[in-house]
Parts: sequence; C-alpha cells; structure tokens
Amino acid sequence: MDGSIESRVSQEVDNWLRWVPRWRPGTHRGRARLCRQCFGSPFVAAAGLATDVPHAVQHALSMRMKLVIDAAVDEYTDRNLPLLSRELQANEARKAATEYRPTEGLDPEFKGLDLDPPAAPDAPYLFTFGELANAEEPADVPPPPPPLSLEEKAAIRAELKLADDYATLVGKRICVELVLHRDRIHRAVTAFVEPQVKALLADLESALDSPLWPRGG
Repeated sequence: MDGSIESRVSQEVDNWLRWVPRWRPGTHRGRARLCRQCFGSPFVAAAGLATDVPHAVQHALSMRMKLVIDAAVDEYTDRNLPLLSRELQANEARKAATEYRPTEGLDPEFKGLDLDPPAAPDAPYLFTFGELANAEEPADVPPPPPPLSLEEKAAIRAELKLADDYATLVGKRICVELVLHRDRIHRAVTAFVEPQVKALLADLESALDSPLWPRGG
C-alpha cells in the first residue's frame, strides 16, 4: 500500500501545484457554513495550509486527497469485501438511472462547494442547479434488491467497519506523505496565493479609505 499511496499523493500534489497559478480570489459569494471537508482537516494541517490560506486553496488540496482515499478504499472493497462491493455496485446502478446530479463529475477543487451563488437583485431569474437536478423525470430505475437477511446485514456491517478502518489507515498514510511535500506547497502559496491576497487587501483598504478620516502621524 505504501508505495501506491506515496505515488498517488505525489501525483495529486503535482496536479494541485498546476492548478494553484490559475486560482483567483472569489469576491462574489461568502460561505454560510463551515466546510466539513476542510475545517479541522488533518490533510490541511499536514500540508501546512491551516493558517492564513484561503479556503478555496485548502479545499482544492483536501478534495484531491479524498480522491486518493476513495480510490484506495474502492480497490480494497473490490478485493476483500464482496457483500459491500455488491451493494455499492447496485446502488451506483440505481443512482445512474435517476435525475441529473450537478454535483458529480466536477474537478476536485469544485467538489463539495455550493453550486448556486446568491442571485443578483437585478439579474433575470432562470433556474438553480438544485432545481434542475430535481426537474428531470427519472429514467427506468432498477428495482430495489430483495431485503437482506439478518446474517447479511451483520456481515455488511462488519465489512463497513473494515472499510472504515482501512480508510483511516490510508488517511494517516496520506498525512505522513503530505508533510514531505510541505516545502513545495509552501513555495506555491508564497508565489501565487499570497500576492493575490495582499493585492485584494490593498484594494479593500483603498476603497475604505476616506479623506475625512483622521490619519496617523
């Protein structure tokens, strides 16, 4: 597992580093709630992004690490947890036949974010992604599977516990690997993120400045 996780983390950090120069500060929306993916995230802390780094920058790396966990757990489940694998495949088949899901298929830096920013008062109203997701008629949905027996339910709960334990193990390994990438992560933040944040703060200070306000000195 170690070599595979090591290479995957390195590859996703490389992808994040290629994305960072394209990042621009968002000025059109504020978050109404804390991001559960990033707030208190051990990935964000291990990467050295927990302090004075915009949420979008944290979120892009955190979601890429989630991809590493998801891929590793999927492989582990397919190899070792047959009942859970069967249930997940059946669930994916049912989901594929349901309505449009705008939150799927996004790049990692956008996964988990609000899709619908607040509407401008003078903008024409068309639709929200949330409304569009519920507007389409579902296609032919596969029938639900037969009820599980008590023994099957117990077996699936045991397999879920194994999958959760494996996800925790992979997450800890990812944190170890992220610490090794801190220097280049920090260099990218210094080169591409901090100048934009400073410029944004300077613009804000200039906009708030007034000739009527007392000046020091």
